[in-house]
Amino acid sequence: MSDKILELSERLTNQIAAGEVVERPASVVKELIENAIDANSTQINILLEEAGLKKIQVIDNGTGISPEDAESAFKRHATSKIHSRDDLFRIRTLGFRGEALPSIASVSEITFETATENASQGTYLYLKGGKIEENQPSVLRQGTKIIVENLFYNTPARLKYVKTLQTELAHIGDIVNRLALSHPNVAFHLVHEGNQMLSTSGNGDLKQTMAGIYGVQTAKKMREIQAEDLDFKIHGYVTLPEVTRATRNYLSTIVNGRYIKNFALNKAIVNGYGSKLMVGRFPIAVIEIEMDPLLVDVNVHPTKQEVRLSKEQELTTLLSKTINERLREENLIPNAAENLDFNKKVSEQEKAQQLSMDFEESTKNEKKGLAYDKQTGDFYVNETVNKPVENFVDKVGDESGKVEGFYGNTSEEADISTFSSQENELDSENSSLETVEKEQAYLKKNAQESIADHPEFDVHQKENRRLMEKIMTEKPTEERFPQLDYFGQMHGTYLFAQNTEGLYIIDQHAAQERIKYEYFRRQIGEVSTDLQELLVPIVLDYPNDDALRLKEQADLLEGVGIYLEEFGANSFIVRSHPTWYPQGQEEETIREMIDMLLTTGEVSVKKFREKSAIMMSCKRSIKANHYLNDSQARALLTDLAACENPFNCPHGRPVLIHFDNYDMERMFKRIQDPH
Repeated sequence: MSDKILELSERLTNQIAAGEVVERPASVVKELIENAIDANSTQINILLEEAGLKKIQVIDNGTGISPEDAESAFKRHATSKIHSRDDLFRIRTLGFRGEALPSIASVSEITFETATENASQGTYLYLKGGKIEENQPSVLRQGTKIIVENLFYNTPARLKYVKTLQTELAHIGDIVNRLALSHPNVAFHLVHEGNQMLSTSGNGDLKQTMAGIYGVQTAKKMREIQAEDLDFKIHGYVTLPEVTRATRNYLSTIVNGRYIKNFALNKAIVNGYGSKLMVGRFPIAVIEIEMDPLLVDVNVHPTKQEVRLSKEQELTTLLSKTINERLREENLIPNAAENLDFNKKVSEQEKAQQLSMDFEESTKNEKKGLAYDKQTGDFYVNETVNKPVENFVDKVGDESGKVEGFYGNTSEEADISTFSSQENELDSENSSLETVEKEQAYLKKNAQESIADHPEFDVHQKENRRLMEKIMTEKPTEERFPQLDYFGQMHGTYLFAQNTEGLYIIDQHAAQERIKYEYFRRQIGEVSTDLQELLVPIVLDYPNDDALRLKEQADLLEGVGIYLEEFGANSFIVRSHPTWYPQGQEEETIREMIDMLLTTGEVSVKKFREKSAIMMSCKRSIKANHYLNDSQARALLTDLAACENPFNCPHGRPVLIHFDNYDMERMFKRIQDPH
């Protein structure tokens, strides 16, 4: 091998760039859709064959590209989106580097047709391996149609890392869902092998888009949040604590129209729920954040999904506070009947929820023409929602007006793709999807997500509307917790109570755990700056890297009353502790506070006190199979009603559930559901 330094060829540099930009078919779909959005498209069709490996076709009605600029679009670092250094720090478009098209072209075959408004003719290009082989005029209405075929045909090593077709299709479904949520004003239509996977109306209604992706029942249990300060404007939806998933993959954060991955923002969303979430469970959330482009740097990663935020701490604090305050307004008693399905096992329900972003649900919901009524807070069937799809295909398709594959099996009888846990091999670190198993027979059977088979979707149902209005009513805590009449206990574990609204079942351990938690949190008391000398000083030893960090951040520890004296190279001695530390746990408390600093970079007395209160409340609460007499049970309910949050134990489990009168009569067939 020669040691001489040589300049790489353009083709090789494009293939190297493709390794960063084009990881899999989903990467191609993402880049092409983002280009369409930047071109001010209002309708985007995505047609796939073999999960995009054989063919990806994206059609839009955007501004198009002039004939003189068409070839330049495939030159590396050629772009119309930035022109100066200042533009780089005020990026408002999704793309800006000019890398996507040349990178995609270098590892595939591309057919490219485009035309601008009122142009006498369009432009047709054919490229293979990044080289333009044909350039001729074409007849095309305004917009762009790009077909990517035989992806990675000239880089077989990349094909080794491609997963199964179901896995690749799931990645594509996920990214299209995220883009649809980021741009509800754009109509998206995703079709694979003739089967429609997603269709959104593009009317700008975010909640309607969420219903098409997550399902109507989930969308009904999402609450709107809004907040604003001098730097940030937040708008979005979060689910009630009773609707959760097993991973953070259902948290979508959107900054200036760009879906991003940001651990701090995801953590802020979860922190906003506090103890209302069960351990290991996460909400569904779609959060839109608007800020000055100067405060966000998107030029830190090839995919542009990871960004650097200025004033991140202020933003996360605002987000957590907004969610926390919004949930305080809610009646958080789960409706038991809504969570019961006497025809299905719980394990089957869990499997059905795990498909990334539930994008298969969109097939069922959007084909019905789903629409959302903001005044009633409900959904209804709109037969006209999907009609523009056909007109759009006629408008921007080829000369015959037909788009191959689009009119395939897209009827309601179309098969729903299945994704088995063996085939859906998603890497948790590289993917925002979950590994799932979803059986086709169950999907077809699970008709409650469709409007036609679920009476709760009818806006004329007075009982359903009454329930929604009751939940939406904002009341103080003492008014939100119902007046209960206790009348019995089951198995020494559950208490039964009633009122005019129906039956309530209370978990006595969870109830006392909540009561004790709030009691111990108060008992720990206000943090005092008073110190108490230790009879025997504590010596702490740490590795050299941790010791250096502790020396640098000693002021943070001193702020919570921990004073470290150097005692050798990597050792410290502590001679006193704050008086509020639990008696007999002084050394353990000091070590926990220091570990918190080393792990998170901060030390929070509030978090430590909360953790201690949770531990003490759990250990000292009544357990299952412990029978209470009437006076003890009534006293427990009285104390529960006085709690700041009587609806969840500190671990997030529900304290009580509710069967309203309508639910009881329906379960005993005293009321027949309409058909």
